[in-house]
Amino acid sequence: MAHGKKYLEAAKLVDRDRLYPPDEAAELIKQTTAVNFDATVEAHLRLGVDPRHADQMVRGTVVLPNGTGKVVRVAVFAQGEKDLVKKIEAGWLEFDVALAAPDTMGMVGRLGKILGRRGLMPNPKSGTITFDLDRAIREVKSGRVEFKVDKAGTIHVAVGKSSFEADAIVANLAALVDAVNRAKPAGSKGQYLRGLSIASTMGPGIRVDVPAVLAVAAAA
Repeated sequence: MAHGKKYLEAAKLVDRDRLYPPDEAAELIKQTTAVNFDATVEAHLRLGVDPRHADQMVRGTVVLPNGTGKVVRVAVFAQGEKDLVKKIEAGWLEFDVALAAPDTMGMVGRLGKILGRRGLMPNPKSGTITFDLDRAIREVKSGRVEFKVDKAGTIHVAVGKSSFEADAIVANLAALVDAVNRAKPAGSKGQYLRGLSIASTMGPGIRVDVPAVLAVAAAA
Protein backbone atom coordinates (compact mmCIF):
# COMPACT_ATOMS: atom_id res chain seq x y z
CA MET A 1 0.00 0.00 0.00
CA ALA A 2 1.39 3.41 -1.02
CA HIS A 3 1.39 6.00 1.75
CA GLY A 4 1.13 9.76 1.38
CA LYS A 5 3.74 12.37 2.24
CA LYS A 6 2.20 13.19 5.64
CA TYR A 7 2.20 9.54 6.67
CA LEU A 8 5.82 9.06 5.60
CA GLU A 9 6.89 12.14 7.55
CA ALA A 10 5.00 10.93 10.63
CA ALA A 11 6.47 7.43 10.32
CA LYS A 12 10.00 8.88 10.58
CA LEU A 13 9.21 9.85 14.18
CA VAL A 14 8.49 6.24 15.18
CA ASP A 15 11.15 3.66 16.04
CA ARG A 16 9.48 0.48 14.79
CA ASP A 17 11.83 -1.74 16.82
CA ARG A 18 11.09 -0.05 20.14
CA LEU A 19 8.45 -0.83 22.75
CA TYR A 20 7.36 2.58 24.00
CA PRO A 21 6.26 3.31 27.56
CA PRO A 22 2.54 4.24 27.47
CA ASP A 23 3.11 7.94 28.26
CA GLU A 24 5.65 8.32 25.45
CA ALA A 25 3.43 6.39 23.04
CA ALA A 26 0.48 8.67 23.83
CA GLU A 27 2.58 11.80 23.25
CA LEU A 28 3.90 10.33 20.00
CA ILE A 29 0.40 9.48 18.75
CA LYS A 30 -0.45 13.18 18.96
CA GLN A 31 2.67 14.07 16.94
CA THR A 32 2.09 11.46 14.24
CA THR A 33 -1.51 12.27 13.32
CA ALA A 34 -1.45 12.62 9.55
CA VAL A 35 -4.96 13.93 8.90
CA ASN A 36 -6.64 17.34 9.15
CA PHE A 37 -9.42 16.24 11.52
CA ASP A 38 -9.63 14.94 15.08
CA ALA A 39 -8.33 11.45 14.39
CA THR A 40 -9.51 8.38 16.26
CA VAL A 41 -6.85 6.60 18.32
CA GLU A 42 -7.21 2.84 18.01
CA ALA A 43 -5.56 0.10 20.06
CA HIS A 44 -4.61 -3.23 18.49
CA LEU A 45 -4.02 -6.10 20.92
CA ARG A 46 -2.52 -9.35 19.61
CA LEU A 47 -3.54 -12.31 21.78
CA GLY A 48 -2.23 -15.84 22.23
CA VAL A 49 -5.57 -17.49 21.52
CA ASP A 50 -7.18 -19.47 18.73
CA PRO A 51 -10.71 -18.04 18.48
CA ARG A 52 -11.80 -21.03 16.39
CA HIS A 53 -12.10 -22.86 19.72
CA ALA A 54 -15.01 -21.84 21.97
CA ASP A 55 -12.86 -22.02 25.12
CA GLN A 56 -10.45 -19.43 23.68
CA MET A 57 -12.98 -16.77 22.67
CA VAL A 58 -12.32 -13.36 24.24
CA ARG A 59 -15.17 -10.89 24.51
CA GLY A 60 -16.33 -8.30 26.98
CA THR A 61 -16.94 -4.63 27.72
CA VAL A 62 -15.06 -1.88 29.51
CA VAL A 63 -15.96 1.68 30.47
CA LEU A 64 -13.17 3.95 29.28
CA PRO A 65 -12.59 6.53 32.04
CA ASN A 66 -12.25 9.39 29.55
CA GLY A 67 -14.80 8.24 27.00
CA THR A 68 -14.18 7.71 23.30
CA GLY A 69 -14.61 11.30 22.15
CA LYS A 70 -17.54 10.20 20.03
CA VAL A 71 -21.22 11.05 20.48
CA VAL A 72 -22.92 7.65 20.77
CA ARG A 73 -26.44 7.21 19.41
CA VAL A 74 -28.40 4.58 21.36
CA ALA A 75 -31.53 2.67 20.34
CA VAL A 76 -33.46 1.12 23.25
CA PHE A 77 -35.91 -1.77 22.98
CA ALA A 78 -38.30 -1.82 25.93
CA GLN A 79 -41.90 -2.94 26.33
CA GLY A 80 -44.14 -0.96 24.03
CA GLU A 81 -41.40 -0.25 21.46
CA LYS A 82 -42.96 -2.22 18.61
CA ASP A 83 -42.84 0.92 16.47
CA LEU A 84 -39.03 0.91 16.75
CA VAL A 85 -38.92 -2.63 15.33
CA LYS A 86 -41.08 -1.58 12.40
CA LYS A 87 -38.93 1.51 11.85
CA ILE A 88 -35.75 -0.60 11.64
CA GLU A 89 -37.45 -3.13 9.37
CA ALA A 90 -38.24 -0.18 7.09
CA GLY A 91 -34.53 0.70 6.88
CA TRP A 92 -33.81 3.13 9.75
CA LEU A 93 -30.39 2.44 11.28
CA GLU A 94 -29.23 5.79 12.63
CA PHE A 95 -27.76 4.46 15.88
CA ASP A 96 -24.42 3.07 17.09
CA VAL A 97 -25.55 0.77 19.92
CA ALA A 98 -28.77 -1.17 20.51
CA LEU A 99 -29.90 -2.01 24.04
CA ALA A 100 -32.78 -4.33 24.90
CA ALA A 101 -34.67 -5.51 27.95
CA PRO A 102 -34.64 -9.34 28.15
CA ASP A 103 -38.44 -9.54 27.81
CA THR A 104 -38.32 -7.75 24.44
CA MET A 105 -35.96 -10.18 22.72
CA GLY A 106 -38.89 -12.04 21.18
CA MET A 107 -39.66 -9.07 18.94
CA VAL A 108 -36.03 -7.95 18.62
CA GLY A 109 -35.15 -11.41 17.31
CA ARG A 110 -37.07 -10.54 14.13
CA LEU A 111 -34.29 -8.05 13.38
CA GLY A 112 -31.49 -10.60 13.59
CA LYS A 113 -30.51 -10.45 9.93
CA ILE A 114 -30.60 -6.65 9.85
CA LEU A 115 -28.77 -5.95 13.10
CA GLY A 116 -26.52 -9.00 13.11
CA ARG A 117 -24.61 -8.21 9.96
CA ARG A 118 -23.92 -4.70 11.26
CA GLY A 119 -22.77 -5.85 14.70
CA LEU A 120 -25.73 -4.14 16.37
CA MET A 121 -27.68 -7.15 17.70
CA PRO A 122 -28.13 -6.95 21.50
CA ASN A 123 -26.17 -9.67 23.28
CA PRO A 124 -25.92 -10.53 27.00
CA LYS A 125 -22.14 -11.05 26.70
CA SER A 126 -21.70 -7.45 25.62
CA GLY A 127 -24.03 -6.12 28.31
CA THR A 128 -26.58 -4.87 25.78
CA ILE A 129 -29.41 -7.08 27.07
CA THR A 130 -30.34 -5.94 30.56
CA PHE A 131 -33.27 -4.93 32.74
CA ASP A 132 -31.20 -2.01 34.06
CA LEU A 133 -31.49 0.02 30.89
CA ASP A 134 -30.92 3.37 32.62
CA ARG A 135 -27.48 2.26 33.85
CA ALA A 136 -26.61 0.72 30.47
CA ILE A 137 -27.51 3.95 28.64
CA ARG A 138 -25.35 6.00 31.04
CA GLU A 139 -22.39 3.67 30.61
CA VAL A 140 -22.62 3.53 26.82
CA LYS A 141 -22.86 7.30 26.53
CA SER A 142 -20.00 7.84 29.00
CA GLY A 143 -17.56 5.55 27.20
CA ARG A 144 -18.45 1.86 27.48
CA VAL A 145 -17.01 -0.07 24.56
CA GLU A 146 -17.16 -3.69 23.52
CA PHE A 147 -14.09 -5.74 22.64
CA LYS A 148 -14.06 -9.04 20.76
CA VAL A 149 -11.17 -11.04 19.35
CA ASP A 150 -11.25 -11.48 15.57
CA LYS A 151 -10.33 -14.53 13.51
CA ALA A 152 -6.68 -13.49 13.51
CA GLY A 153 -6.52 -13.41 17.32
CA THR A 154 -6.49 -9.59 17.50
CA ILE A 155 -8.68 -7.05 19.28
CA HIS A 156 -9.23 -3.59 17.77
CA VAL A 157 -10.80 -0.87 19.93
CA ALA A 158 -10.98 2.92 19.69
CA VAL A 159 -9.53 4.43 22.88
CA GLY A 160 -9.97 8.14 22.22
CA LYS A 161 -9.13 10.99 19.88
CA SER A 162 -5.84 12.61 18.95
CA SER A 163 -7.09 15.80 20.64
CA PHE A 164 -7.16 14.03 24.03
CA GLU A 165 -4.45 14.86 26.55
CA ALA A 166 -1.78 12.16 26.62
CA ASP A 167 -2.69 11.05 30.15
CA ALA A 168 -6.34 10.56 29.08
CA ILE A 169 -5.22 8.28 26.24
CA VAL A 170 -3.00 6.34 28.65
CA ALA A 171 -5.83 5.91 31.18
CA ASN A 172 -8.21 4.63 28.51
CA LEU A 173 -5.58 2.28 27.09
CA ALA A 174 -4.78 0.92 30.55
CA ALA A 175 -8.47 0.28 31.27
CA LEU A 176 -8.86 -1.63 28.01
CA VAL A 177 -5.74 -3.78 28.41
CA ASP A 178 -6.64 -4.55 32.03
CA ALA A 179 -10.16 -5.65 31.01
CA VAL A 180 -8.83 -7.85 28.19
CA ASN A 181 -6.26 -9.35 30.58
CA ARG A 182 -9.00 -10.16 33.09
CA ALA A 183 -11.02 -11.80 30.30
CA LYS A 184 -8.27 -14.36 29.62
CA PRO A 185 -10.04 -17.61 28.71
CA ALA A 186 -9.27 -20.92 30.40
CA GLY A 187 -8.22 -22.42 27.08
CA SER A 188 -5.42 -19.90 26.48
CA LYS A 189 -1.96 -21.45 26.82
CA GLY A 190 1.40 -19.74 26.89
CA GLN A 191 1.74 -15.97 26.55
CA TYR A 192 -1.68 -14.35 26.41
CA LEU A 193 -0.98 -10.66 25.72
CA ARG A 194 1.51 -10.96 22.86
CA GLY A 195 1.63 -7.45 21.51
CA LEU A 196 0.06 -4.01 21.63
CA SER A 197 0.19 -1.09 19.26
CA ILE A 198 -1.73 2.16 18.91
CA ALA A 199 -2.32 4.27 15.83
CA SER A 200 -4.37 7.28 14.86
CA THR A 201 -6.54 7.36 11.75
CA MET A 202 -4.26 6.79 8.73
CA GLY A 203 -1.21 7.20 11.00
CA PRO A 204 1.73 4.85 11.69
CA GLY A 205 1.53 2.15 14.35
CA ILE A 206 3.38 2.65 17.64
CA ARG A 207 4.34 -0.45 19.63
CA VAL A 208 3.60 -0.17 23.35
CA ASP A 209 5.12 -2.01 26.33
CA VAL A 210 2.30 -4.23 27.67
CA PRO A 211 3.66 -4.75 31.24
CA ALA A 212 4.04 -0.99 31.58
CA VAL A 213 0.40 -0.49 30.57
CA LEU A 214 -0.75 -3.12 33.08
CA ALA A 215 1.29 -1.34 35.77
CA VAL A 216 -0.63 1.87 35.02
CA ALA A 217 -3.90 -0.04 35.39
CA ALA A 218 -2.78 -1.57 38.70
CA ALA A 219 -1.87 1.84 40.07
CA ALA A 220 -5.17 3.45 39.07
